[in-house]
Amino acid sequence: MIMKKTKSERRVKALGWKDGTVAEFLGLTPEESALIEIKLALSRKLRERRQQRMTQAQLAKKLQSSQSRIAKAETGDGSVSIELLVRAMLATGATPKEIGRTIAENG
Repeated sequence: MIMKKTKSERRVKALGWKDGTVAEFLGLTPEESALIEIKLALSRKLRERRQQRMTQAQLAKKLQSSQSRIAKAETGDGSVSIELLVRAMLATGATPKEIGRTIAENG
């Protein structure tokens, strides 16, 4: 079944725009896309685990970091390293196996 394009879709195409993925728009390699997905999965899981166990300030103290850095880690800020995400997950009591599962399921 072929769907007819809407008026707005025709206008968008006429302006030179096209449909695509974020990765295509940014010109990301499959490896770069995978890395972003891994970081986002770890960020989401970190927030979930941390909220069940402690405040951002408490986690920051455990990591000798700042509350604002933990907030950035939990929102997937690009400046946060995977190392910090893993260290923070471990500080919430996650096991390496749980971290691996988070990556495998969502990355």
